Amino acid sequence: MSNFLKDVGQPLVYKIINPFINLLVKLGVTPNFITVIGFLINIGAAAIFVLGADEPRGDLSYVGWGGVVILFAGLFDMIDGRLARVGKMESSFGALFDSVLDRYSELVMFLGICYYLVAQNYFLSSLFAFIAMIGSLMVSYVRARAEGLGIECKSGLMQRPERILLVGISAILCSVFEGYTGEFKATLPGTHIPIFESITIFTLPIFVMAFLTNWTAIQRLRESKIALDKLDLEKKKKGNN
Repeated sequence: MSNFLKDVGQPLVYKIINPFINLLVKLGVTPNFITVIGFLINIGAAAIFVLGADEPRGDLSYVGWGGVVILFAGLFDMIDGRLARVGKMESSFGALFDSVLDRYSELVMFLGICYYLVAQNYFLSSLFAFIAMIGSLMVSYVRARAEGLGIECKSGLMQRPERILLVGISAILCSVFEGYTGEFKATLPGTHIPIFESITIFTLPIFVMAFLTNWTAIQRLRESKIALDKLDLEKKKKGNN
């Protein structure tokens, strides 16, 4: 999935946004400015979920709009890096600034989602959303720490583009499904225990993300150990020569 997005999806998006990128270069817009705009849009996405928390439980329109805004904010995450390269504005601080605001953006997004799920009495789903937030943060942290120690660490399924797409698309589909079918709820026969309802289209991917993000972080940690042990061994050999 990661390779498909990078090899196919990314060039396609770049082809679409390149005219806009060139315009930004001519206007003198900086990558850091675009990064801040993306962060503010993610705050807007979180605000939509917070506002939707007060709506009736069967109204999932706010979830859908939150998904739209999340995907829109994700586009800015691609624009800032592309703008830095095309406009020859790459800098070490710019890369750090982008990484820091990316983490804040993702945490704010999950904050809005968790608030919505708790307020709507989906406690178990909110718990998995929190676990997914932890996993997302650790995926990025392990990579940053490993690269700081001199090794590359980009493996795993749940990288940032996949996380943004999964949350955004599932939120939109959830809202569309509810719009066509109305409030839907299937329970175990003879009980009131739900096994599927409209919100499940949104919460089930979050459950999957909770598992896969933490698995990706563990996978990266394991691969980093192998690479770092090899690096330490090479240093010892050089020190003995």
